[in-house]
Amino acid sequence: MSTEIKNYGDAQFSDMRPQVQQANDEIDLRELVSVIWQGKWLIIAITAIFAVGSVIFAILQPNIYKSEALLAPASEEQGGGLSALASQFGGLASMAGINLGGGGGVDKTQMAIEVMKSRQFASEFIQKHGLLPDLMAADKWNMADNAIVYDNELYDAASKKWVREAKAPFKPEPSMQEAFKEFSKIVSVNSAKDTGMVTVSVEHLSPAVAQQWVNWLVEDINKVMKERDVAEAIRSSDFLNRQIAQTNVADIRAILYKLIEEQAKTIMFAEVRDEYVFKTIDPALVPEQKAKPKRALICVLGTMLGGMLAVILVLIKYLVRSES
Repeated sequence: MSTEIKNYGDAQFSDMRPQVQQANDEIDLRELVSVIWQGKWLIIAITAIFAVGSVIFAILQPNIYKSEALLAPASEEQGGGLSALASQFGGLASMAGINLGGGGGVDKTQMAIEVMKSRQFASEFIQKHGLLPDLMAADKWNMADNAIVYDNELYDAASKKWVREAKAPFKPEPSMQEAFKEFSKIVSVNSAKDTGMVTVSVEHLSPAVAQQWVNWLVEDINKVMKERDVAEAIRSSDFLNRQIAQTNVADIRAILYKLIEEQAKTIMFAEVRDEYVFKTIDPALVPEQKAKPKRALICVLGTMLGGMLAVILVLIKYLVRSES
């Protein structure tokens, strides 16, 4: 009998646990809302401070303009001939000790993209066009006369001298390593996997500067890749001429003459076409609207951050007070 009474009591107690737990949860929730309500003026004050601060911060941010160009990989009409000859007569040429190379090769478009992202290309591009002040010392853009205003603490525009204070190993004039870091932030080169189209974009305080840099980038990469291929073709022709002088086998000499002809085609193709690697589909324009900052978003996020921090501060004060 006593066992039955005990089991009945345990069953009743177990049935009451969810109700007690639910009541405690309701009490905690009410208490939490009450604590937040009591600290509402502190929450409102902190949120207002953050809101005003985010508005001021957003207003002080300069407008950044983005100019971009859409490019298509140029058809490699000069390609294929050399690799075809290599695959056809490679065995015969190897008997004479001549290596014509493999037939694979590297995608010229992808190589051009990687060259544009390289430190060497960026350094030569900056030095060639004298972009260091516009890149490292630009402070704001004057729309009235389309002029860039430089930071006087970094660069003296009148004397064209760098006056920034820098600790060793840095110097008043920024190094190419510093310039490359900044250059990589504002210059973007992307290739679409589905279409193969390439987009080159530049972000800058001045919309005219952004457009000019995009045009220069496209011109320079075409010129650089053209010069590389021409130099390689000339070296290959010299090598093949030396091989012709060293062999008396008629078939081998015929192959070598065909290879020299392919190199001559490469040089001719490069000389007659300016858009060597990329053809411009949609040229860069001077943007009329800013790309960033998004001031409304900055204000909303700043206000939300202030509200969350204020609520957390109120709850921390309540916990510290209740434990003491």
